[in-house]
Amino acid sequence: MKEIPVEDAVGTVICHDITRIIPGKEKGTAFKKGHIVRKEDIPTLLDIGKKNLYILNLTPDQIHENEAAVRIAKAVAGKGIRFSELSEGRVNLIAEKGLLVIDTKKLKKINSISEIVLSTMHTNFHVTEARAVAGARIIPLITERKYIEEVEELCKTGEPVVQVKPFLHHKIGIVTTGSEIYSGRIKDKFGDVIRSKFSKFPTTILGQTFVPDSEEMTKDAILDFLKQGADMVVVTGGMSVDPDDRTPSSIRATGAKVVSYGTPTFPGSMFMLSYHKKRPILGLPGCVMYHKASIFDLLVPVMLTGKKISRKDIISLGHGGFCADCETCHYPLCSFGKCS
Repeated sequence: MKEIPVEDAVGTVICHDITRIIPGKEKGTAFKKGHIVRKEDIPTLLDIGKKNLYILNLTPDQIHENEAAVRIAKAVAGKGIRFSELSEGRVNLIAEKGLLVIDTKKLKKINSISEIVLSTMHTNFHVTEARAVAGARIIPLITERKYIEEVEELCKTGEPVVQVKPFLHHKIGIVTTGSEIYSGRIKDKFGDVIRSKFSKFPTTILGQTFVPDSEEMTKDAILDFLKQGADMVVVTGGMSVDPDDRTPSSIRATGAKVVSYGTPTFPGSMFMLSYHKKRPILGLPGCVMYHKASIFDLLVPVMLTGKKISRKDIISLGHGGFCADCETCHYPLCSFGKCS
């Protein structure tokens, strides 16, 4: 690059976006890459601290920041991702509705490459409407071509670094336990909460069956929904350690294989996950009814993409699984469930 005084730059082409910052008011692009400097631009350039401009001559082994950002974004993006316009040498990745999935191992490798920056939101973020979820750029104005090619080579195999997985349609059966509800002494409130949560996804509720604290009746109700073709059965109530709470034993009695009874999350530690011939049966603790965000919101969206949850997945929730119980809940834009 050749440095020239701003006063001598009339007629030259600006080779990078120039940012103007007015504290407390704005930060934006004053001059875009490609702008031909005019005499009337000189005072503005001086006002934003630009005493000199640079004429850029790239060698075959170098890449400008704009081209680099575009190539990084294209290399890492998978399904459900589109791109923003270039701005100040950066491209944002825009996600459509679905579950944001990040290959965190590849992400770390990419950011280990000299001068490369790829920043993302946390994996398993539930995208409810199109939004920016990642940004790509290089640090200097120009970089070595080999660094960008290293990113591209890394992304040629395996899963995309950034992608959105769609939610698959699921038929849901709800079994509500509790003699006090079954007898009509207390009105059930859990069913409405569960319906509301599932309404955010492509699901059909097959029905809600009420049963007393009976292992046999609970087991039969679960199996009945499976016979009806339920893709998932959720069982509410009876998840504590009280002798009368028989939901865990009822789920086991169906022949389901238990992945975990208990999760390292608050709220949601008494959650139970099992699979009956690949179809999940969930034991939901009472906290799901009272908290906006709980173990339900961390795991169910992932399962609705078709992914099978493992014991390892459950264990990983311990890092980030403690809800701060904020006065105003901002989930999912918070730390809850954001394990790395």
